[in-house]
Amino acid sequence: MAYHEQDHHFINNERLEFLGDAMLGAIVADILYKHYGNKQEGFLTTLRSKIVCRSSLNRISHDLGLDKLIRHAGAVTTGHNSFMSGNAFEAFVGAIYLDRGYKYCYRFIEEQVFEKHINIEEIAKQEKNFKSVLIEWCQKYQYKFEFTQQESRDDKNTPVFHSSVCVQGIPCGTGDGYSKKESDQNAAKQALKRIKQDKELQNGIKSTKIMKN
Repeated sequence: MAYHEQDHHFINNERLEFLGDAMLGAIVADILYKHYGNKQEGFLTTLRSKIVCRSSLNRISHDLGLDKLIRHAGAVTTGHNSFMSGNAFEAFVGAIYLDRGYKYCYRFIEEQVFEKHINIEEIAKQEKNFKSVLIEWCQKYQYKFEFTQQESRDDKNTPVFHSSVCVQGIPCGTGDGYSKKESDQNAAKQALKRIKQDKELQNGIKSTKIMKN
């Protein structure tokens, strides 16, 4: 959001962000589809999510220098407002599409973003969907799992979600986030780390299954 000095009112780029998000998703999907001729839908969907996630868009925005051009009302804080750079990049993509059309927008994303700021192969190797990994692990060993969420407000009155995950009824991880998805991911990440490192926790999970059998 920015303050327009001439008209003395606040304006924002939310409509452009909406449009840019849609264009970015379609173009990234097209590029990945062509790049990986033998990969299935699940792989392509996961990789696209990694590329267009908030942290990735924030980084690209910083690389392009867009963060230096942002005018906003109020202080930029951690949390929700930390997405401002990524939002600006989405708005930028939306503006390019409106001004020059789809082909030019595609070329910009391909040549100025992918070729200079995105390493597809490196991103493909990164494991970020911690919740999926935890669920697959539980299903493999037939463990029961449950994610629960609670909602509160931060000092800016922004909704904050607190997730907890239990495996076989045993608390394994907690996480916070500005969306349920983010808090679940953080809880799953902590749970996977604890399960991997804590032998007592591993044995506790195994023993509950043995007792029930």
